[in-house]
Amino acid sequence: MYDNARRLNIVNPPALADLVRAFEDIARDEQVRVVVFSGVGGKAFIGGADIKHMAALKTADEGRAFITSIHKLCQAIRDCPVPVIARLEGYTLGAGLEVAAACDIRIATESAAFGMPEVRVGIPSVIEAALLPRLIGWGRTSWLLMAAENIGARKAEEWGLLEQVVKTAEIGAAIDRCVQSILEGTPKAIRAQKALMRRWEELPLSGAIQVGIDSFAQSVTTGEHTEKMTAFINRKRG
Repeated sequence: MYDNARRLNIVNPPALADLVRAFEDIARDEQVRVVVFSGVGGKAFIGGADIKHMAALKTADEGRAFITSIHKLCQAIRDCPVPVIARLEGYTLGAGLEVAAACDIRIATESAAFGMPEVRVGIPSVIEAALLPRLIGWGRTSWLLMAAENIGARKAEEWGLLEQVVKTAEIGAAIDRCVQSILEGTPKAIRAQKALMRRWEELPLSGAIQVGIDSFAQSVTTGEHTEKMTAFINRKRG
């Protein structure tokens, strides 16, 4: 477990490499059904990338290597075959917001805050910040990335960045309810659904529909549906 709570869980290259390995290990474990990704300490999910490390970057190659290390974590989350729920408490800033955007579902406390302050320290917001227009639209993305002002959880929910906002004392129960809802789906169907949704992001509508047909055709070969649907039919008869 990566623990840098004293510094708001900011991430540097070693921490990013550890987190990537953790998600790669999860991806290989067929028994995993859902992942909850949270920050340690309750004061931040991820408060951003290590500014001391970034300030020391001098060459384009150094910059490319560092930002690619953050992208690798976001990609590992998106490649994880099961749903990843982001538990967001305190600050979610910069690289932290990119990581949160890479998760499938985002649940936050009402005191949480979100922002992309990169332009204020001389760099643009990049990599998985490109997911933000899909989540909240271009205008709101422009506000976050160019005005670089933090927003609260209620506004983030209104904008579509968050799926749920709850009181701090209720975050654990909210996460548990979400996990339980996912567990009510069958394991192979949930994995197929996540994989299909990733394909939808990259395809035009006609192609997205076709890969959905292919996914459905493959799903009936697993047998999961027969057991579940038969149980449903028998329950209705009873």
